[in-house]
Amino acid sequence: MSAGSRAAVEEIELTRGPSGLGFNIVGGRDQQYVSHDCGIYVSSIKENGAAAVDGRLQEGDRILEVNGVKLENLLHSKAVDLFRNAGEHVALKVQHQNSQNGPLGSRSDRDSEGTSLAMIVVPVILAGVAIFAFYLRQRMSRY
Repeated sequence: MSAGSRAAVEEIELTRGPSGLGFNIVGGRDQQYVSHDCGIYVSSIKENGAAAVDGRLQEGDRILEVNGVKLENLLHSKAVDLFRNAGEHVALKVQHQNSQNGPLGSRSDRDSEGTSLAMIVVPVILAGVAIFAFYLRQRMSRY
């Protein structure tokens, strides 16, 4: 990805809660989420988890460092181990993704895809129900 497609780097400190840090990751040298990119990305934020409560970490953000350890070119399992063994207070260096150019797409991009699908499926279902209801009324009026 080009430098123009990325937002600023931010340092975020999270305190591990009952459900850990409250987010999931994807990526790594052996499980590239983005083609030709070994980076580690936030795939989801757990509701009410430490990351959600803090509010700065977002789906699609690239995590550059954990407690000063670079995540560059790591196997996925090694990145997971770093997070698991990071301690109670975890310092993250994060590169936020542009809302339209992030690897996961922005939340509004995903919502609009779902909306357009709903705009097709719902009317088709409603038309089917209306036709079925009309058919039933016709059958009932004959007797």
